[in-house]
Amino acid sequence: MARRDGARHTDARRIGVLGGTFDPVHIGHLRSAVEVAEVLLLDELRLIPSARPPHRSAPQVSAMDRLAMVELALAGAAVLQVDDRELKRDKPSYSIDTLESLRAELADDDQLLLILGWDAFCGLPGWQRWDELLEHCHILVLQRPDADSEAPEALRNLLAARSVSDPSALSGPSGQIAFIWQTPLAVSATQIRALLASGKSARFLVPDAVLAYIHAHGLYRGAN
Repeated sequence: MARRDGARHTDARRIGVLGGTFDPVHIGHLRSAVEVAEVLLLDELRLIPSARPPHRSAPQVSAMDRLAMVELALAGAAVLQVDDRELKRDKPSYSIDTLESLRAELADDDQLLLILGWDAFCGLPGWQRWDELLEHCHILVLQRPDADSEAPEALRNLLAARSVSDPSALSGPSGQIAFIWQTPLAVSATQIRALLASGKSARFLVPDAVLAYIHAHGLYRGAN
């Protein structure tokens, strides 16, 4: 089995989860996923497109198109996989529901890592049943060198009790929080949609196959 660190082997799998609208999926999403998968020797990292995100406006394009773009982006990336379970639900995409669903499919000792950006992590107190998340997963926070804000007060006690300094030392199937540095890439889906709406090129901000799909289906014309 994959070696997690210099001291142990384990038969438990380590599975990452990265959710988002992916409207569209871009190099920032993909580079973060690759870096996490490589640093932590993940067995899988699942990108999970959300259907109806409860904390933001509705996606610009359909679930079918967003799923197709993620599938194209991940072609040939063995560790990175797309998981469409949230698109099959007829209700908002709450992370706690997704984690419960995933955990039910895994072995008891498999590690499940919920990957969040710093801003999303700071917003956790507004999430549905947020205080139950660590019952099902570890939380891995993507930390950028330019992030200088502090965690809200509601999270400080949790961080003090549950944080580990080395993300590769996360132990057990769930219950801990770790931070991992990521390469800062100043790219966003909002920026990409604005470029496409104004007729400008978004090449090299999204994979070529995704850009070809966008043009072939006339997506994001007049969007912002």
